[in-house]
Amino acid sequence: MTMQIKKMYVDGQWVYSQSQETFPVLNPATGETIALVTKGTREDAKLAIEAARRAFDHSGWAETHARVRADILFRVADLIEKRAAEFAEMDTRNNGKPLRESTYDVADAVNQFRYYAGLCTKPQGQTYDVPDDIQALVVREPIGVVGAITCWNYPLVMNAQKLAPALAAGNTVVIKPADLTPLTTIMLFECLEQAGLPAGVANLVTGPGSVVGDEISKNELVDKVAFTGGTETGITIMKNAADTVKKLSLELGGKSPNIVFADSDFETAVDYALFAIFANQGEVCSAGSRLILEESIYDRFLDRLVDRAQKIVIGNGMEEETEMGPLISEAHMNRVLSYIQLGLDEGANLLCGGKRLTTNGRDKGYFVEPTILEAADSSLRIVQEEIFGPVLVVQKFRTEEEAIQLANGTKYGLAGAVFTNDGAKGQRVVRKLKAGITWINTYHPTFNEAPWGGYKQSGIGRELGTYGYEAYTEVKQINVNLQVKPSGWFRN
Repeated sequence: MTMQIKKMYVDGQWVYSQSQETFPVLNPATGETIALVTKGTREDAKLAIEAARRAFDHSGWAETHARVRADILFRVADLIEKRAAEFAEMDTRNNGKPLRESTYDVADAVNQFRYYAGLCTKPQGQTYDVPDDIQALVVREPIGVVGAITCWNYPLVMNAQKLAPALAAGNTVVIKPADLTPLTTIMLFECLEQAGLPAGVANLVTGPGSVVGDEISKNELVDKVAFTGGTETGITIMKNAADTVKKLSLELGGKSPNIVFADSDFETAVDYALFAIFANQGEVCSAGSRLILEESIYDRFLDRLVDRAQKIVIGNGMEEETEMGPLISEAHMNRVLSYIQLGLDEGANLLCGGKRLTTNGRDKGYFVEPTILEAADSSLRIVQEEIFGPVLVVQKFRTEEEAIQLANGTKYGLAGAVFTNDGAKGQRVVRKLKAGITWINTYHPTFNEAPWGGYKQSGIGRELGTYGYEAYTEVKQINVNLQVKPSGWFRN
């Protein structure tokens, strides 16, 4: 039986690539091909960008009333919700994460569209008091054509997170999903089309980042690039965008610290230490990949942590009992395994895990054991570099100052947490973390209402909340003369 080729969506039409080439999409739990997707070219990206430019400049989308945009986004949310089970199953088959996590992701995407549908009709802008009979005000306007380039670890959510605010603010969009996980993005565009989004307003180009993403980041018709992914790729995009001075939103990598003090609730801290790194197989930019433990509870904490980590149920995400699925690809699995070996070569102590799992029907999937390593030296690469897998690195501290120093000791600054029952200490320490997303006595809960982004090399700008909406707008100052008469500045 011939597998149907998944098409791109450009200027309101489902189309094949100009080259007619395709690429396979795999299920990482089995290694099997689950779809063939059209492989976009640089010319395809240019056509999509030109369609978005026309839709913004000439087709009237930028002038649509907020209520019109809101109605469309509400319909999109309803359509996703009606297909929630289908979306969740597809993300699990395409990404590997457990179905319960994919189900949460779908609900998150639905809420993002509803949040921004509601937000775009709310009061915006401001007035300010100035002299000389001038009415002065500020308005927010759409930027123009937005190029969105997204990652593979949250396929549906990350695309919704960019599309919803960009469209709500009146922009047009060209989106390139990760080539490993394009399938729910294709389904999302089916919902956009069904909801009545005009041609050219949102365009989907599937294909390699080195071609499609490169064109988006360089093309002079694109006004803003929004990217989620690795820091190295983000730096390349930033350099490409510099030639045309594009606006940028970059949500990049992390090596986030999770500080546990001796006075914390022990079982709660252990539980969240596991959740911080092993949720979504550790393929989370904000994962708590560095556990920083107070010396007096160090041995007891690790004994309990290792015991529980070894009991995590690993398997195909479609199986109800699965708690942790496979890594996204064979190449990424090998990268994670190479980092584990690197850590051992550098002198780290392996407490558990460290190997690929091939038993119980998992021989064709990309499964890696939950892994915990002790690192006495902060200069180790496993401490400094993002691994993006189920690998936890543990360090020890004696004083509050040392904990903060260790926590801030990398180039990243995306997230971080503090566990303590001393409220003042929790506030004191979390305020000294150089990170954009922080928690006290919890890890990972995030909300569409709150800004998402990092310090240092973890990115530029913020997504989500009102901050995420404003990131897709330009600020314009308007001054209105209330006494229309000559200025008298020149005498003759």
